[in-house]
Amino acid sequence: MCGGLVLLSAVALAPSPAETLPALSPPPISGYTPDMTITLDVSPAVNGRAGLGRYAATLAAALERERPGAVRLFANLTSGARDLPELAGLPLRSVRIGYKPWRMAVWLGQLAGVGFDRLLPAGSALFHATEHLLLPLRRLPTVLTVHDLIYRLFPAHHRRLNYWYLNAAMPLYVRRASHIITISESSKRDLMRLYGTPAEKITVIYEAAAPHFKPPPAERIEAVRVRYGLPERTLITVGTIEPRKNLPRLIEALAALRRDDPALRLVIAGAKGWLTGGFFAALERFGQQEAVILPGYVSDEDLPALYAGATVAVQPSLYEGFGLPVLEAMACGVPVACSATSSLGEIAGDAALTFDPENVEEIIAALRRLLADADLREELRRKGFARAAEFSWERAARETWAVYDRLMVTGG
Repeated sequence: MCGGLVLLSAVALAPSPAETLPALSPPPISGYTPDMTITLDVSPAVNGRAGLGRYAATLAAALERERPGAVRLFANLTSGARDLPELAGLPLRSVRIGYKPWRMAVWLGQLAGVGFDRLLPAGSALFHATEHLLLPLRRLPTVLTVHDLIYRLFPAHHRRLNYWYLNAAMPLYVRRASHIITISESSKRDLMRLYGTPAEKITVIYEAAAPHFKPPPAERIEAVRVRYGLPERTLITVGTIEPRKNLPRLIEALAALRRDDPALRLVIAGAKGWLTGGFFAALERFGQQEAVILPGYVSDEDLPALYAGATVAVQPSLYEGFGLPVLEAMACGVPVACSATSSLGEIAGDAALTFDPENVEEIIAALRRLLADADLREELRRKGFARAAEFSWERAARETWAVYDRLMVTGG
């Protein structure tokens, strides 16, 4: 990845006296021509923001494969920014501002009518925001991916400052976007219910497991198991440690299962997030400190083998905008048990055992049944392969380009 560095300043971004707030629907563009490109914000990918980053990077690569040469990248590079080999060669324009100052600059720019158009690559015909941060643009149609509205649904599970910001800024971003993409019907319903967003302004485009999520060779599984010190019989859950992931109830379920199956262990593959006190308190309360393995963030290179080495994958989240680990586990050949709520039941279909995530007895029953029944595990493994194959980034790219084309022609 290469590109110029653009430094923000109050002078560079200040509007001239004649400038006014951007129209909510930019003027139409008279058709798509080869020199017209779209710009995708890959900030969450270069800054390593787990699920959001994977979405941005994988979508960018799929869009470029669909229409070579038509994709440009934009990013705010924070101190932890990293290279993305899968996007090497795509032109990048960047700014270097701390994450919180950048969020405030974007929000205030929207409120004050300051156009950020000059920050984008020349020739851009459309801008796509892949996280909950929409640049204020005057001359281009914009697409905003809304992954979820968790901060509205579970405000206690967010840090106070983050909740305050999203609660204040997101209604404006949703109104200002020319069009919105959600990653599940569940998130679309939430947008319509909580913000009154009209259905015609929202397109549901599903994510998919990345192509490298597939059953690895046995020697690769064994090498990863040895590297992380994993036993033969494990449950695995993937995601940042935070309250929404419902891990204290999973720890309680693990304690119950291990009374009859003391060799069972739980692997939680994910970095420590926020408000983790309840999780660590549950580890102590149920005496599972030695039974829970915490490798932290696991690289995409190792994750397929980590999935494939597990006996069962479990996703007990209270809410997910999409729940990509469910599809990733299925694609790697692991039987899945997951919450029936939000998008998880929608994505899993009949290829997983589902449970009420607030009912510990249901979690225990589903996991006990799956751990005890080899035939059921094999049935769900087969169904999981078929279910994961229904989702693809090629399809997501085609559907996303269709949204872009409509906007570039009509402006809204």
